[in-house]
Amino acid sequence: MIDDIFDDEHFLRDAGIDTLAVRAGIRRTQEGEHSEPIFTTSSYVFESAQAAANRFSGEEPGNVYSRYTNPTVRVFQERIAALEGGEAAVATSSGMGAILTLCMALLKSGDHVICSRSVFGTTSVLFNKYMGKMGVSTTFVNPLDYDQWQQALTDQTRLMFIETPSNPLCDVVDIARLAEIAHKGGCKLVVDNCFCTPALQRPLSLGADIVVHSATKYLDGQGRCVGGAIVGNVADMDEALAFVRSCGPTMSPFNAWVFLKGLETLRLRMDAHSANALTLANWLHAKTTEANPVIEKVFYAGLASHPGHELAAKQQRAFGGVLSFRVVGGREQAWKFIDATKIMSLTANLGDAKTTIVHPATTTHGRLSDDDKRTAGITESLIRISVGLESIEDLIADLERGVAALNG
Repeated sequence: MIDDIFDDEHFLRDAGIDTLAVRAGIRRTQEGEHSEPIFTTSSYVFESAQAAANRFSGEEPGNVYSRYTNPTVRVFQERIAALEGGEAAVATSSGMGAILTLCMALLKSGDHVICSRSVFGTTSVLFNKYMGKMGVSTTFVNPLDYDQWQQALTDQTRLMFIETPSNPLCDVVDIARLAEIAHKGGCKLVVDNCFCTPALQRPLSLGADIVVHSATKYLDGQGRCVGGAIVGNVADMDEALAFVRSCGPTMSPFNAWVFLKGLETLRLRMDAHSANALTLANWLHAKTTEANPVIEKVFYAGLASHPGHELAAKQQRAFGGVLSFRVVGGREQAWKFIDATKIMSLTANLGDAKTTIVHPATTTHGRLSDDDKRTAGITESLIRISVGLESIEDLIADLERGVAALNG
């Protein structure tokens, strides 16, 4: 738990986020290593039968089995908790595993969830299809219509779930305002902080109760490993860990170590991603004002024209690395633009050092019904870019190839 870190390393209690990203959670072994070790072990040896019994019963703290207790995973959990300002964290095998773990830990049949309709497509499927099978109902609402959130509340509502900024239209939700609605309604606010990370936004400090991450994205930052994390208070995280212990959506020690290395450069990378994304967003936005434009609209909160710009400037430290835009025309034109690029990687992942480009309607949100896509603003002409760390001149040249293909 987070207090354990600060009890052992009291000098970190008031440390800045950059220091926490490098130092939090470290406990050196007798070997005196400087970098965090990877404990690639499935199990642990106990000093006696009594010691084993005490570990398994919880009477004595310590490692039991790597499905739910591993030193390398523990360091990652403590570090992400420190960065988010939470009491504790639980690591999982993927970002979707984190959301599933949260739901299974805190919800039961008959409970109700209110979810933003502007979330990752698979998140919608998880709530609508799989949690529905478990007897949990979900109401999807416009994330920016706070009256809808209020009106959707019932006596059975247990969670409100949002992404902000959202995937892929970069809607910016007022976390403090929604937290007030949730708490007055007797439920918890969960924020998917994947797009910003704690380097740019700390939802718990704004009133949210729980933060979830796909560590696969910016926490890693180089597209190497899959993982997830949940951050919140001790009681909720104990429930989440109990689910991981019994059901097994476990983060591997190696992946935890990779994520730890990613966290060390998180702040630097997020600043660079944000700077590149703002430059590209401005370049694309300028194209919308040309005579006979091929770019119809740009979605990025860093643009002054974006309806969430002022709110994003208030609750985020920068605007992040993801933007989207609509081309004039439909799927054929969008695919033509994507296929004309040479540097950007055509892949559905985001948060990578390499810039990625994708057509959400046929990939990340492809499993949504046509009506759900329409309601969420996922049109056939929409393209999403996760802006990487390449030279900005090269990225602009790549976009110019896309524009030229549509002009040809």
